[in-house]
Amino acid sequence: MTVTQPPSPLPETPAVLVDLAVVRRNIARFQSYADAHGLKVRPHIKTHKLPPVARMQLAAGAVGITCQKVSEAEAMVAGAPEIGDVLITYNIVGAGKLARLAALARRVALSVVADSEAVIAGLSATFAPEPKPLAVLVECDTGARRCGVDRPERAAALAQVIAASPGLVFGGLMTYPPAGGAAAVEAFMVEAKARIEAGGLAVPVITSGGTPSMMQAAEAPVTTEYRPGTYVYNDRSLVERGVCGWDDCALTVLATVVSVPAPGRAIIDAGSKTLTSDLLGLSGYGHVLGRPDIAIDQLSEEHGRLVNEGPIGLAVGETVRIVPNHACVVTNMVDAVYALDDGRLERWPVPARGCIT
Repeated sequence: MTVTQPPSPLPETPAVLVDLAVVRRNIARFQSYADAHGLKVRPHIKTHKLPPVARMQLAAGAVGITCQKVSEAEAMVAGAPEIGDVLITYNIVGAGKLARLAALARRVALSVVADSEAVIAGLSATFAPEPKPLAVLVECDTGARRCGVDRPERAAALAQVIAASPGLVFGGLMTYPPAGGAAAVEAFMVEAKARIEAGGLAVPVITSGGTPSMMQAAEAPVTTEYRPGTYVYNDRSLVERGVCGWDDCALTVLATVVSVPAPGRAIIDAGSKTLTSDLLGLSGYGHVLGRPDIAIDQLSEEHGRLVNEGPIGLAVGETVRIVPNHACVVTNMVDAVYALDDGRLERWPVPARGCIT
């Protein structure tokens, strides 16, 4: 691939760079696929946590955004008031969070998920006195073995509980399947939908997600909506899966060589606090653009070790650009990213950084 050099002067390193031309291309690629297959797009903003990028996604045709936590949704709506539709795909538990959820629901069209009567009860107690009901989707486990009911009949039973709960309306079904799980999604959701409709309820939304399988989303035609997240940036894990190429990776970490203590070894100023320690089944902690011969084999908090079987070919003061294993975690570890756009470099604060409640 061609390694595009960022403009000068460079930011102090380590720095997270985001190539907006690649971001726009990534957004357009999946939006085009979804439009061709009659799917609505509701991107997950946990990857970028940036209102300006959410605006790009909405302008391209997204129907709203997905958030994982209440605080994340609050930050995004505050930063981009044009965000009018938010789905939070997380069981929300606790009086403080529920009160904030109710306040957020007065500002935007809001929906959430639940996979138990306990979660539903908390939502109902909070929203019963509210002026408008909260839409609640049943979260379904279609193979990821995380949250979610594990059988269609349980989904149908919870749909009835939601519909009968004061302050709530049944909003549909939600899942986050494992990669390659379209067939399982289709089988589960078709049965769940039929059972729910037989009980007298409509199923307005069936939402699925996951970047690794997004270009196979139409293989589960029962799905009405898709929630890709990492697609906006991509990362090394997706390149290694064959989902994209290095030229599709919009987020890179710029790092400086601070030591070359041996011919085959160099140390950079980006460690686990920048690149993350996530391996995602890979060997090493990122890909050095333009240097496939180099491995990042070790991280400490502030150091990254680059090794090569031969001479490393780097000098103190040189910079390298690294595609991290997992872009989403990198975003959450920095106060700001540096947006590259048509030769310009602009510092963008990350408003939803650290929003984990």
